[in-house]
Amino acid sequence: MFLPTDRSEMKAIGYEQLDIVLVTGDAYIDHPSFGAAVIGKFLVKHGFRVGVTAQPDISSGTDFSKLPAPLLFFGVSSGNVDSMVNNYTASKKKRKSDEYSEEGKGFRRPDRAVIAYTNKLKELYKGTPVIIGGIEASLRRLAHYDYWSDRVRRSILADSKADLLVFGMGERTLLEIAQRMKNGASLDRIRNLRGTACFLKRSENVPGTYTYLDLESFDDVSSDKEKFFSCEKKIHSVTNPYLNTGLVQETNGRRLLVNPPVLPDENIDEFFDLDFEKNPHPSYTGHIPAFEMIRNSVTVHRGCFGGCSFCSISQHQGKFIQSRSEKSVTAEALKLKSKTLTDLGGPSANMYRMAGNDRGLCRKCSRYSCLFPEICSNLDTSHKSILELYRAVKTHKRFFINSGIRHELALRDENYIKALAEEFTSGLLKIAPEHTEPDVLRLMAKPGISGYEKFVSLFRKHSKKEQYVLPYLISAFPGTDLNTALRMTDYLKKHNIRVEQVQDFIPLPMTMAACMYYTERDFFTGEKIYVAKTYAERLQHRKLMQWWKK
Repeated sequence: MFLPTDRSEMKAIGYEQLDIVLVTGDAYIDHPSFGAAVIGKFLVKHGFRVGVTAQPDISSGTDFSKLPAPLLFFGVSSGNVDSMVNNYTASKKKRKSDEYSEEGKGFRRPDRAVIAYTNKLKELYKGTPVIIGGIEASLRRLAHYDYWSDRVRRSILADSKADLLVFGMGERTLLEIAQRMKNGASLDRIRNLRGTACFLKRSENVPGTYTYLDLESFDDVSSDKEKFFSCEKKIHSVTNPYLNTGLVQETNGRRLLVNPPVLPDENIDEFFDLDFEKNPHPSYTGHIPAFEMIRNSVTVHRGCFGGCSFCSISQHQGKFIQSRSEKSVTAEALKLKSKTLTDLGGPSANMYRMAGNDRGLCRKCSRYSCLFPEICSNLDTSHKSILELYRAVKTHKRFFINSGIRHELALRDENYIKALAEEFTSGLLKIAPEHTEPDVLRLMAKPGISGYEKFVSLFRKHSKKEQYVLPYLISAFPGTDLNTALRMTDYLKKHNIRVEQVQDFIPLPMTMAACMYYTERDFFTGEKIYVAKTYAERLQHRKLMQWWKK
């Protein structure tokens, strides 16, 4: 059953009213890879009536009125992607396409979608609470550097005027909120729930549930780069949810309360085993590129402990790995009609079931990364569980790994590299060394290039057919000057590495790399670094990486 998108669909499934309406910037695809579908189906499982408004036109109220106002709240997200990343290139040029829209057509998702949708809902449905969430809200829950306006913006909660912000994956958090509201609680009474942020009233005290760290105010961080740098250091020091530390930031005379992140979920099977249609809503007649890409793939875990300075996964999905059971993964693979699966992966395909040997040590840890500068001695890097999962799925379906893998982890288990080369790589294997030069790799919190070279050597040793390792590289990363870029070009030429696609660096909100880009300071040492900021220089860096193109 699809979630209803208009009144006629409500009537067809016997809904006279809705408890919750989810507004999303993506086309509505009923599949576990799409946030609105997962949240919606999970809430329905627990007795709530949920509808979906997908990619509404904000120029009028027509699309928003296809469903009646919900009894409890509107839930707003930009979709699976940040609207600014989705709508603009690294050079801030407007994109003409959107992979999450029908036929890949662009301009279906407004800039700063969470703010735009919430403002429209507040205009149309006065008095109905609005809760914002998803990747766009997660990464903007505090004052943050915004690359597209080149300034520090305040929390998205202030600009959207939403009633509550949910950060992280959000399924259980939203369920708890819905249950409390159903039992008569108002949103302004929900103050101590993990994974939420809100503005306190002037008369309210900070809850005593957790320890709270006072941050530099929005006024301070928006006018003083030193204070912004100090603030970011504090934010990243308490991302471990077991530290039970929340944050408070004064914003234009009000106190923004951000509770600690949610604890790792011990049963994510419950989300993936929901009754999904595994298709776009029938109202779409054209293809949706993002769905075509994942329709025959299976996600096996969430989260990443890699701690790359440019990555936002740990701020959204968390740094602790949350894995599905072998039974759940196999069951989903069997339901797919295709004889071959295009992927069996996650944020980093080979982190499945990895965790600390002594979980007590993990609960006290404030390291940014479990892999850098060295792999943590407490980390169990065995690939036994992922290889057992591969064998279980292999008895039913043929599959390949298309998610990126962490090569420094794979080097701990040559049997895993052997299995990749012999059985689970079709033609290309994605590896992300990201750069070649040690100074830049350190700023990225990535290992030295020698590890990549060793991995490629072992992969080729076990490869029995025509296969290639495809390296992912980032150009114009903070700390890269022209001489550094030229040294990288020399390395690529020497090894005859010809990369078709290069990721031009984009400073994502709430990442360490965005802090380095904005402040021009090494996040780890505080020292001054060079940052390429002009379009011409950034273009030059990319062209140097693609040295072989005329």
